[in-house]
Amino acid sequence: MDATDQNAATHATADPASWLDDLCQERTAYNLPPRANARAGSFADGILAFLFPHFAPRLDGKREALDRELALIVEECPALFADFLTHQAGPGITHTVEASIDADGATAGRRFVAALPALREALLADAHFLVASDPAATSVDEVILAYPGFYAIACYRLAHRIRLLGIPLLPRLVTEHAHMRTGIDIHPGAAIGVPFAIDHGTGIVIGETATVGERVRVYQGVTLGALSVEKGLASAKRHPTIEDDVILYANATVLGGRTVIGAGSVVGGNVWLTRSVPPHSVVVHRAMDTHGPEADAHTYQI
Repeated sequence: MDATDQNAATHATADPASWLDDLCQERTAYNLPPRANARAGSFADGILAFLFPHFAPRLDGKREALDRELALIVEECPALFADFLTHQAGPGITHTVEASIDADGATAGRRFVAALPALREALLADAHFLVASDPAATSVDEVILAYPGFYAIACYRLAHRIRLLGIPLLPRLVTEHAHMRTGIDIHPGAAIGVPFAIDHGTGIVIGETATVGERVRVYQGVTLGALSVEKGLASAKRHPTIEDDVILYANATVLGGRTVIGAGSVVGGNVWLTRSVPPHSVVVHRAMDTHGPEADAHTYQI
C-alpha cells in the first residue's frame, strides 16, 4: 500500500462518516441550478431543432405547429434564464463582463426570442460559406447535418447571444456541450464575424477575448489563445485579433491580445505566432518566414 492509500485508510478508520458530513455541507452550500449541464445542452439542441428541420425530432411544417414550438420557447427561456440569474450571486460563479444582478429573466427571454431570426440568418450564412469554402461539401443540408464545425458555430452563436443578455454560466455550458460533442472549444465571449467557416474542426480552441472578422476559415487544431497572464488581467484582451478573409491552416497557433493577423493573410499549418503580421501576409512554418503583400498569396512552403 502506498502513502496515499495509507492516508486514505487512516482517515476512513479515524472518522468513517466525516467525508459524508463534508458532502452534506457541500450539497447544502451548492448554489448552481440543478442539472445545469444537461439543461444547457437540452436547451441548445431545442433551439436548433426549432430553427432547422435538420435537428427536429419530427417534421410538421404547419404554421400552427411552429407557433406551438415557439410558444414553448417563449415560456421556457424566462424560466431558464431566471434560474441562472437567481444563482449568479453565489461565491463560485464567474461573472461575465455583461452580467448584471439587475438582469431580469423575462426581459432577457423576450430579447432572446426576438433575436432568433437574426441568429438563423447568421447560421445560414455560415453554412453557405462552408459550402463555398470546402470542395467536398455538396450542399447546405450536408453541412448542417454532417459538419461538426457548423454545430459548434451554431452553439457558439446561441451562447454568445445569451451572454450579451447578461445571463451567467449558461453560455459557457452551451459551448461546452458543443465542445464535448465536436472537440471544438469556442468561448462564448469571443467575437466572431459572419460568415465563419470551420472545416474538420477537431482540436480548435478560440479564447474568450478573441476577435475574428468576416469570411475567416479555420482548420483543425487551430488555437487562438492567450500568452500567460496574471489572473488579475482576466478582463483585459488576452487573445488575438483575426481580420477579414484570413485562412488559418491546421494546427496553427496564434497567441496574445496584441497579436493581429492582417486581412487577407494566410497562416500555414503548424505555425506558432505571437506577433502581428500585416494584411495579405503569408506565414509559413519554416524559419517563421513572413512575406509581405508583394509575395504570391497562393504559393508558400511549409
